[in-house]
Amino acid sequence: MLATFAAGFALALIGRADLSAFGLQAPALVPVLPEFRLSANLGLGLPLYLVTMASQNLPGFATLRAAGYAPPVAPALALAGLFSAVPAFFGAHTVSMAAITAAICPGKDVHPDKDRHWVAGLAHATVRVVLGLLSPTDLGLLAALPGPVVAALAALALLSPLMGSLAGACAAPEQRCAAMLTLAVTASDVATFGIGAAFWRLVAGLVVHGMERFRR
Repeated sequence: MLATFAAGFALALIGRADLSAFGLQAPALVPVLPEFRLSANLGLGLPLYLVTMASQNLPGFATLRAAGYAPPVAPALALAGLFSAVPAFFGAHTVSMAAITAAICPGKDVHPDKDRHWVAGLAHATVRVVLGLLSPTDLGLLAALPGPVVAALAALALLSPLMGSLAGACAAPEQRCAAMLTLAVTASDVATFGIGAAFWRLVAGLVVHGMERFRR
């Protein structure tokens, strides 16, 4: 991904791309007035909640436990929920127990002393804060890249999670039909009653999974 990003930036410079949007800029918090919509809650809120719990929070806690730690699950989830609710008024995304970060920080290559692994978490958080403060600059740089390069970066970033998800979903033969149907509905981008495919894929997958279990 880093090589692709560097090559794309070089192509942008060689092709005399418009770099007017690129420059050091400070981010600004813009309040967003909440508005309740049932279709948005079903089509976006519920799937994001389930995905966050299943792919971030639960694996994050499991990774920490496997590394020999005993994370306080209830207080951690409450704090993550609080930090998700407050930035939501500014259009920010959900705060979660990131599974990838949880897998990196307790690693043996971080520090030989288990009680010093928190340094990796602090360093990771510091980098995230710096990137957040430079977010307008980052977006300006991405806007200067050619469109195919941005698509390639997104594809490379999603390739590994996609392969891991497909491997896990198809590991059990009795779940493959439901898993593939869920993927097909997601790719179809179908929208019914104003509710997007993110919700209907859950419905389709759970219904087929329930029918398979009932048949057995």
